[in-house]
Amino acid sequence: MNGKLSINILILMALLVTFQASAQTLTQTVRGKVTDHITKSPIPGATVMVLGSDPLIGAVTDGSGDFRITQVPVGTHTLRIGFIGYKDVILAQIQVNSGKETVLTIVLEEEINQMNEVVVSATEKERTINDMVTVSGRTFSVEETRKYAAAINDPGRMATSFAGVVGADDGNNNISIRGNNPNALLWRMEGIDIPNPNHFAAAGAAGGGVAILSAQLLDNSDFITGAFPAEYGNALSGVFDLNLRKGNNEKREFTVQASLLGTDIAVEGPFSKNYRGSYLINYRYSTLSMLAGLGVPLGDFVTNFQDLSFNFFLPTGKKSTVTVFGFGGLSDQNRNALLDSLSWQTEFDRMNSNFFSNTGALGIKHAYILNKSNFLQTTVLASGSSMGDKYGLLNRDYMNEERFYSEFGQSKITFSSVLNTKISPKSSLRSGVFLNQLYYNVLEQGYGGNAGQMQTHIDAKGSTQSVQAFSQLNVRASQRLTLNFGVHYLQLILNNSTAVEPRFSASYALDEKQRINLGYGQHSQVQPLGTYFAQVEVDGVITFPNKDLKLSRSHHLVLGYDRSLNPYLRMKIETYYQHLYDIPVIPGVNQTTSILNQEWSLMTDHLVNTGFGKNYGAEFTLEHFTYRDFYFLLSTSFYRSQYKTEENLWRNTRFNGRYNLAFTAGKEYHWKKNRSFGINLRTIYGGGLWNTPIDLEASIVQGGTVLVESLAFTKQNPAYFRTDVRVSLKRNRPKSTRTVALDVQNATNRKNVFGRYFEPMDGSINTVYLVPLIPVLSYRVEF
Repeated sequence: MNGKLSINILILMALLVTFQASAQTLTQTVRGKVTDHITKSPIPGATVMVLGSDPLIGAVTDGSGDFRITQVPVGTHTLRIGFIGYKDVILAQIQVNSGKETVLTIVLEEEINQMNEVVVSATEKERTINDMVTVSGRTFSVEETRKYAAAINDPGRMATSFAGVVGADDGNNNISIRGNNPNALLWRMEGIDIPNPNHFAAAGAAGGGVAILSAQLLDNSDFITGAFPAEYGNALSGVFDLNLRKGNNEKREFTVQASLLGTDIAVEGPFSKNYRGSYLINYRYSTLSMLAGLGVPLGDFVTNFQDLSFNFFLPTGKKSTVTVFGFGGLSDQNRNALLDSLSWQTEFDRMNSNFFSNTGALGIKHAYILNKSNFLQTTVLASGSSMGDKYGLLNRDYMNEERFYSEFGQSKITFSSVLNTKISPKSSLRSGVFLNQLYYNVLEQGYGGNAGQMQTHIDAKGSTQSVQAFSQLNVRASQRLTLNFGVHYLQLILNNSTAVEPRFSASYALDEKQRINLGYGQHSQVQPLGTYFAQVEVDGVITFPNKDLKLSRSHHLVLGYDRSLNPYLRMKIETYYQHLYDIPVIPGVNQTTSILNQEWSLMTDHLVNTGFGKNYGAEFTLEHFTYRDFYFLLSTSFYRSQYKTEENLWRNTRFNGRYNLAFTAGKEYHWKKNRSFGINLRTIYGGGLWNTPIDLEASIVQGGTVLVESLAFTKQNPAYFRTDVRVSLKRNRPKSTRTVALDVQNATNRKNVFGRYFEPMDGSINTVYLVPLIPVLSYRVEF
């Protein structure tokens, strides 16, 4: 009797403890550092307040610029940071979870006049991290990559919610910015150019199937869609300027996420208790085979990928730090032909295919505060990529007949040094140099239908160099007017191609709610290295007709208008015109091929820099920043994208969709105490991409797809429509945060058209469709 009573009492006590634990208000620590935005010097005495807290809670930065606010209730908060002589900063949508501390790095901009006539305040989302960007730029947060429906922690897929950005293929994260070729995009990390950070990337491409960089490592970053400042070069369309998050330097924390796309494991923490340095490491392994096992049609390829990324932050004194960062990714897709000729219905059934794409980078960055006015950042980065693709067809005797083989290896050692100088509270100067040592090894062979055998298109290896230098001046002429002047220099030593590119932008505040922006930039880009080594054999003599190709170049002009309708609602309008010239095309008055339409493989034809292009349009954005757990983003674009070869006729580029509308929204409901339910939606409707009609009779004779070149890009795909949905359930526990989510890509299962091809097995023209409905279930634990 007494034993049973004791057991009942213990059970009751356990239930009471469980109830109290689930009913208690969970809190977490919010801490970080406040620095000057130019010199990166710490700002002691700055106030950091949690708006809306009752009673009001906050902290003051110490002599190192550090602050700590304890007992902050879990949820979404807004912080106000201020210091005498500096503009106040408002950080909205700061997510506080019980599983991990919230660690922030905050920069303040110095006031130019304490008795100003107009006070223009900005939230975190209304300005870019790079203060030199005044047009066509926005910051994006890690929370966006996590919350946006079907973004699956991928910056490229997330960006299709923004104005002027169109996905080129649902099966990958290639994006076309304002009608440009997807390969015109620049990737940058920690202030230095990096190779394409995507799995399943092709030679010369800027996108791929899945991002290598996990959201676990990313901090708030910038995305720029045109007329970018002088510090960015070797790009024609846009820039992803990524920043890495520093690991927690006080306590060890873990994040584990398992999904049908892969398993992520991240660990971060201090190297020791008495050292302010930290480490952050993330490893991911793919589990795409699980989707196929559930019956999701992912194709007949066996797909694998894994990646590792890291960021080690190492303070070396009060004025200097060393950062060691990097990433590496391995990916491959393989397929074996069916060994039963009676089951061959298409040529694909008898195809053997092997593809691999490996990429990596390792960087060391040294940051040093020279004095109260100068900040120097020097970085050395070693990077490389190796990509290969081969396929063949089984004949009736089940012997493999090779049809294509390529192997593209490229490595690079980059040295950069950038000096930031605060000339006065009104002006600052940023200047730098980038030196690149390039190594290449390229080989491409293809089956020649007329020759009846494999022919070599590219075969070269060696090394060359490229040089970039820039200087840009930021002048806040008044509280209303900000000016940026800059120049960028680019040179490819291989053939001594050079470009000197002026840049200019201005921003004028009409009042505290609205401003107009103007930007101009001349931009250029080196061709994919393999294109320079395309070879032609005539009478046994091999020549390289593309070795002297010049840089592709463009002028980009942008005019914009911004208006804050209320503290949480912002409207933005931008118009732009881009003139492209010196574009490589196939010579001849009857030729219609331009590198502006190239998306996946290298161009191996003889090219000349006589082509042109033009992109122009208008964009409208209406954005409701997260307030009361609700946000939305409406982006509308109307544009034209055309090109011209030596035939002197303006044609549609492949990416001339003409219009695009994207609506992204989400709402979080607090279901129970410390629990929340989120629903997110993204709908995209836009004009289809363009294709060249197929000559059926010629294709039958040739035994493969033959295009009607005189009608290049005259056939438009049907309008593109796609809806993605994400639902999530988050629960904060005393020492962990757990989130289960379901992302449904193409929830309506719309059959969007990608293109068409000739099928030699039955002599017909078949249609290729983009991805169908794909569910991605994930479970995430932070502790």
